[in-house]
Amino acid sequence: MGSIYLIIVIFLLVLAVFDLFVGVSNDAVNFLQSAIGAKVAKFRTVLIIASFGVVLGAVMSTGMMDVARHGVLVPDHYTFQQVMTVFLAVMVTDVIVLDVFNTLGMPTSTTISLVFELLGGTFCMAGILISQDPNVQMADLINSAMAGKMIFSIFASVVVAFLFGAIVQWIARLVFTFNYQKHSRYSIAIFGGIAFTALSYFIFLKGFGKSPYIPADVRDYINDNINMLMIYTFIGSVILMEVMYLAKINVFKFIVLMGTFGLAMSFASNDLVNFIGVPLAGLDSYQDYMANSNGAAPDQFMMNSLMESAKSPGLYLLMAGVIMIVAMATSKKARNVIKTSVDLSRQEEGDEKFGSSLPARALVRGSQYTNDFVSTHTPQKMAHWIDSRFDKNDVELDNGAAFDVVRAAVNLVLASMLITFGTNHGLPLSTTYVTFMVAMGSSLADRAWGRESAVYRVSGVLSVIGGWFITAAVAFLVCFLVCGMMWYGGIIVKVILMCLVVVMLIRSNRKFNKKSKENKEDMFQLMMRTKDKDIVWDLLTKHFKSNQSDMTRFAFDEYNKVIDGFEDNRPRYLSQVNRDLRREKDKLRVIRRQELLVLRRAPERIAMERNTWFHVALNADQQYIYSMIRMLEPIKEHVDNSFNPLPQTYIAEYEPVRRGINDLLKQTEDIITTSDFDNYRSVLEKADNMKDLLSEIRKKHIDRMQGFNDNRLLKISVVYLNLLQESQQLLSNMRHQLRATKKFLEEGFSSSDLDTED
Repeated sequence: MGSIYLIIVIFLLVLAVFDLFVGVSNDAVNFLQSAIGAKVAKFRTVLIIASFGVVLGAVMSTGMMDVARHGVLVPDHYTFQQVMTVFLAVMVTDVIVLDVFNTLGMPTSTTISLVFELLGGTFCMAGILISQDPNVQMADLINSAMAGKMIFSIFASVVVAFLFGAIVQWIARLVFTFNYQKHSRYSIAIFGGIAFTALSYFIFLKGFGKSPYIPADVRDYINDNINMLMIYTFIGSVILMEVMYLAKINVFKFIVLMGTFGLAMSFASNDLVNFIGVPLAGLDSYQDYMANSNGAAPDQFMMNSLMESAKSPGLYLLMAGVIMIVAMATSKKARNVIKTSVDLSRQEEGDEKFGSSLPARALVRGSQYTNDFVSTHTPQKMAHWIDSRFDKNDVELDNGAAFDVVRAAVNLVLASMLITFGTNHGLPLSTTYVTFMVAMGSSLADRAWGRESAVYRVSGVLSVIGGWFITAAVAFLVCFLVCGMMWYGGIIVKVILMCLVVVMLIRSNRKFNKKSKENKEDMFQLMMRTKDKDIVWDLLTKHFKSNQSDMTRFAFDEYNKVIDGFEDNRPRYLSQVNRDLRREKDKLRVIRRQELLVLRRAPERIAMERNTWFHVALNADQQYIYSMIRMLEPIKEHVDNSFNPLPQTYIAEYEPVRRGINDLLKQTEDIITTSDFDNYRSVLEKADNMKDLLSEIRKKHIDRMQGFNDNRLLKISVVYLNLLQESQQLLSNMRHQLRATKKFLEEGFSSSDLDTED
């Protein structure tokens, strides 16, 4: 029997390694996003600094391991078998839940996952024990007081972090404005001294002051003289910051890098329990059982030893820190999650990843009413002065930065202080919640959410917060079910679920890697980062040409699917076309916004010359979608209702039209892809001829409908008539698109080209 549990312990330790990779992929955003978003240094430099913080924090994280041991369950009421079942269920659930969220690119919380998985597994096991012995009370089996305290602190941190981020950033912007270099002469030393002292207090003085690896006399000295050390630290740091400023060193960048180190250290010391706490508790349980069971069965040996504080070997903690460093340096998923957080907090306009939502619209509208009320009751001179401090025309952003170093410094210092405060009080605050909400609060205070982007940013924030609550619910329910399956299914179900986790992890990573390889370079981000307007224009034309070519190919594919579904009476096929058209409509909206933003960054003379054709081409793209939706809807309704099929005479009559449209769409795609417009006039002429043919067929069909002796073919004839009309519109859209694309891409056209041909 012991060998079975040895296999489970080994599996838990292996899962701990996977969990470290998966968890850090999710949580790297917590301490990297500010430095990366503000472009204070190269990614490699930021990574090295964060790595030192992670290793140091990991070694100091021993005290937080107690959360996994007796923070939720009361182990002295459980047997070795029951405890191992809960621990295995927690780890199986944790890896699956976190990997799914990482693959979707959504920041979630490893802390909330761990706490609610422990709650779900423990609640399930407690229910089993109560069903076996009604005299047992739930309060004896679950540490409800500690669990409630942890849950409250986690969710309260959302509000606290957002408010602190907004208030402190608003004050910082009033002091430094967006032209922080100009207004830093007298205030930067004070700001830097406060930031350095705060970080030192929470991380070095409080952190090292409680570390078991520091000599007792040093710990006692720190704790007895902490006020004096704070004063000395503040005075020394103010002098240091002023000297750095006079030496032309960017103090804000220094604070950001120091904050990155501090936040990485806080993250590791607070969150390492989320990744390895349960496996190490399982290892301790196994070692205790093997050493002290004296032949007792696993379902008889009580786990009193887990009530003691953890004594995790320093080597294990150091190895965990190294694995975390490797994970955040190599994980593509980590960069995917970082991008989500940075996009929602960037200073400038850009592509919005999230759409609009009803709650977001209501919040934005309410905020606007509140802002209008405050503005009308604020003295005009004061309001004018405040607005002058938030003048974004003076914003100083490094090339490609999403926001400036002032905001990055506020984000890091505040988040680090809040997390370290929770860690020093034994509360596993969610680093994801704290860092994300501080960043969102500072973004709001910085007026980064303008009227044109606020509803999208708020929708994004609500989506992420909603993801956190979903994480809690999913983690609890899944772990509850997994724990029950393992208990009643025995070792067979445990082995099956262990194998299932391995298969899911392998499959998920392969799928993500394949998707990453298939994705093209994000040209939009490159265009928005580039400062050279000529390069911007060159990239925009390539982006525009690629999208127009893709649109023509899409129209070709969907048109043929509609005709095939109509001729063969395939409702599922037509339903798929309907979904494709809806998705393409949303995608086209995003592309249009992207290219409009970039067109504003292009050389003004060229942009003014070409913008008419730019909009004509994009309108033609939209009309492709609308034309095929109008073509599809009556066909889909007809086929769904199993009405009379399309007669063979109609199919034969329409076949030359279909071949002609396919040929024209292919030629148009080839012309746009190659930018070879030699046959441009020939294609337009063929399209006109095909439209004339459609007019003849349509007139013939209308006359045919007038001669019907009965109504059996009336419905299908009306649908066929609509197909003929929309086929003509499709050709008109193609002509507009081809002509506009030619005019947009070619140089040297005159204003006389603006006349219409249709």
